[in-house]
Amino acid sequence: MLNLYIQFTLGGWNVDSRILCPCPTYKQVVSSTLGKEVCYPRLGCFTDDPPWSGVPGRLLTGLPESPEHMNITFSLYTRETGNNSQVISAINSSTIQKSHFSSRRNTSFIIHGFGSTGKKGWVVEMCLLLLEVENINCIAVDWQQGANGTYVSAVNNIRVIGAEVAYFIKTLQKIFRYSLHKIHLIGHSLGAHTAGEAGRRIQGIRRITGLDPAGPYFEGTPPEVRLDPSDADFVDVIHSNHHMCISGLGMYNTTGHLDFYPNGGTVMPGCMLINFVPTDATIIGGCHHSRSHEFYFESILYPTGYLGYPCETYKSFESVNCFPCPQEGCPMMGHHADRFSAKLKRVNQKYFLNTAADPPFATWRQKVFVKLSGVKKMKGDINLVFHDTEGKTKEYEIASGVLSQDQVYTKYLDVEINPKNTKKIEFLWNKTIFTLLWARLGAENVHIIHGEDGHINQSSFPGALPGVLYRRSRE
Repeated sequence: MLNLYIQFTLGGWNVDSRILCPCPTYKQVVSSTLGKEVCYPRLGCFTDDPPWSGVPGRLLTGLPESPEHMNITFSLYTRETGNNSQVISAINSSTIQKSHFSSRRNTSFIIHGFGSTGKKGWVVEMCLLLLEVENINCIAVDWQQGANGTYVSAVNNIRVIGAEVAYFIKTLQKIFRYSLHKIHLIGHSLGAHTAGEAGRRIQGIRRITGLDPAGPYFEGTPPEVRLDPSDADFVDVIHSNHHMCISGLGMYNTTGHLDFYPNGGTVMPGCMLINFVPTDATIIGGCHHSRSHEFYFESILYPTGYLGYPCETYKSFESVNCFPCPQEGCPMMGHHADRFSAKLKRVNQKYFLNTAADPPFATWRQKVFVKLSGVKKMKGDINLVFHDTEGKTKEYEIASGVLSQDQVYTKYLDVEINPKNTKKIEFLWNKTIFTLLWARLGAENVHIIHGEDGHINQSSFPGALPGVLYRRSRE
């Protein structure tokens, strides 16, 4: 067997750990140390029997460390705490009662992944942004000491973290008679499967959001050991870095009610394909993997810029077979996915969209028709420039090469300017250096279709000439 060792990241952190690919044989694993068990007060017992170890896709061994060793903490953020937090504990429940936790509010738990932390960075930023738009209890779950060992040990540890989250929720039920319908678990990478473990232990949680659930040791495994639709009343997932042995860190398969695959879910615009760190260790996928929580963050403020279109594959989406939205509409990827009326119609619903390379990453898909007028044929290119109300502009090519009079050119654009904020659309054409000086090309008609909310919004600009600006009609 060829042993190939690589260094990689989960959650954007470089980790000096090893993944073996190809994996050891099933016989090698099951003949090792299966059948062991460890028990912790309050949380129960944990075994390494199948399906937790020794099954295809999960050929690993080991047991989770103790909660004391991992130093798990829960930090509460509310509008009363401002940028600070209050450390609360289910073991010492008086800390919850004395805190700013309110049983009248909804509660979001944010759970980080491998090599990360819940005491700073994106987890805290997520809580603070959520509090700007919603009056909630936001709890940052930190298990940094359990996430900073090897990846295999972290995989085993999430079972204890999930059990602790479930125990915390049960404590809220006991103290406040708190409703599970007020709880939303948001987890990135291993944190997504941690949320799934909590949901498996305490049925009836309103929502779990998985942000690029970790792929290694979870892809293709039984539902008990990974996030799946039965873990909450509603499970939505963002896939941003498919797991393909050594080339991706997230899951490929659907694992929720709504599964979103931005840019196909493998490589994200604005990220290098391979990242390099100062130690010269090659890491694959860190930026792509982290995009999932960045998309969720931006979706809080730009909900309509993350519309997902139902499709079987990304190739089909790219070949424009999935536009506009069907009669039931399209869901919004990220924070507002639960607004979709058909979200519980079935499990494993696939949705695709494209994003921009830079924050806020939002785009609005539009179908553009341009009918030309002028000389019969000429070489060059035609473009549309979108202007918003704040002076921002974005230019998109519609066609290039030999352009023909009376021909209709069609292009699907993922425009980075919200149609509601579009002030002007400019039609431009550029002729080649060999084109006759007196040759002119115009647009007899520019027609734009927006595929939103199950119906088609149309904007037309008849008689467009080069360089002339047209105001978009407002509805």
